[in-house]
Amino acid sequence: MKLEELITKATQLTSKVVAIAAAEDEEVIEAVSHALDKQLASFILFGHEEKIIALLKEHNVDASHPALKIVAADGAKKASELAVKAVSGGEADVLMKGNVPTATILKEVLNKEYGLRTGNVLSHVAAFEVPGYEQLIFVTDAAMNVAPDLQQKVQIVQNSVQVARALGIELPKVAPLAAVEVVNPAMQATVDAALLTQMNNRGQIKDCIIDGPLALDNAVSALAAEHKGIQSDVAGQADILFVPTIEAGNVLYKSLIYFANAKVGAIIAGAKAPIVLTSRADSAESKLNSLALAVCSVK
Repeated sequence: MKLEELITKATQLTSKVVAIAAAEDEEVIEAVSHALDKQLASFILFGHEEKIIALLKEHNVDASHPALKIVAADGAKKASELAVKAVSGGEADVLMKGNVPTATILKEVLNKEYGLRTGNVLSHVAAFEVPGYEQLIFVTDAAMNVAPDLQQKVQIVQNSVQVARALGIELPKVAPLAAVEVVNPAMQATVDAALLTQMNNRGQIKDCIIDGPLALDNAVSALAAEHKGIQSDVAGQADILFVPTIEAGNVLYKSLIYFANAKVGAIIAGAKAPIVLTSRADSAESKLNSLALAVCSVK
């Protein structure tokens, strides 16, 4: 599957509603414009009404479009609160970050009264389309969890598996990454990878196949795995690259974009609804891909 196919898949689903906090953002409105053209979703735009209308006009979108609703909100905090409440109250299916600090919107997501927490770890799941690589490959967690312990890693894996399965990958293959392919007690990433593999073998982590530790080359290249004599159901054909720390994930994520010219869509999983938490540096194309990933991931 390519990201364009993901967008097509999203348009074929029952129409979903996206609540955008502080929607007065150039790239966000451009993504909304493209999404409306493709009939990807409907939108509730929370924020500065005049600025939102002006941006819509710049992108030739009628503010009275039947798939649009604008709700005035005074400031980023209020816009975030109203957007989260729209999702938790069932008015919307997906939450999206607009021109608002990540900390502000996450504080509303974690609100005990009306937030979107389920009790599970929230984690970042990115779907990459890499030139020359024939399938989408997922990377987790490159943005949320700094140095997860084993139990947190279990939940991060489960979040990514749910997203992959929502896209039609019935039994995702998960590669817990490390610098080497053998367990070394001095390298915690290898120990945790082996434990995740064993937990999967014993049915404690379901709906996927886990094998690790694996170095990146062995996870994505069958030839590299063969050269090292690695026999595995995951090596060379991983669907999900599970990184041990946020630094490893951040470097891998940005390397794919800046060195490999990969395209990406990403969401936060583990909440009551998918969250599109793109950064200011992300293009309108990435935001559209992320919207499609979120729409496809709605339970």
